[in-house]
Amino acid sequence: MSYYFSKRLNITFDEALKRVTEELKNEGFGVLTEIDVKKTLKNKLDVDFRNYKILGACNPPFAYRALEAEDRIGLMLPCNVIVQERDGNEVEVSTIDPMASMQAIDNPDLRGVAEEVRDKLKRVIDNL
Repeated sequence: MSYYFSKRLNITFDEALKRVTEELKNEGFGVLTEIDVKKTLKNKLDVDFRNYKILGACNPPFAYRALEAEDRIGLMLPCNVIVQERDGNEVEVSTIDPMASMQAIDNPDLRGVAEEVRDKLKRVIDNL
């Protein structure tokens, strides 16, 4: 089982960020965190890296359901989405497959939530 969904796009990095944020919103997700890996690596290690951002996406109703089923699920929240430059002027957008990460937790009550979130995140990628 793959642990992510991914799609390559022939658009600018900034346009990809905008589009994925819009698609996440369409599926009920907000972006809680945004980590600029390129900037962080430059500041901390003085190395150059391609444009690469990690978005922490959250859908509050699903997060609440997951927390009610498993109080330590917060260790795996929010759902990460990455936007990164690739060779050939492409940008790749990837998101975690919650079903893959839920395999690490022995709690059958999480399965339904994970399946619904998986479907939403898959639609985000498909609609880009």
